[in-house]
Amino acid sequence: MDIETYTRSAKFAELKAYCHHASDTDFMEVCEWHNGEGFDVTINNRIMQFTYGQWDCLQVLVNYKD
Repeated sequence: MDIETYTRSAKFAELKAYCHHASDTDFMEVCEWHNGEGFDVTINNRIMQFTYGQWDCLQVLVNYKD
């Protein structure tokens, strides 16, 4: 069995500075996938995974104005 080791790029922030609904312990972390095709988003104990294409579509839908 081959075992590969690597370092992932991650960014972390406390949510209180960005969201008035957040508690003092709420946080968000974004961690890029090793293959570069997407990233994991952790908000407290929830984990969501997005490819960059899914993320682009989500941004379009969130910012869409009728």
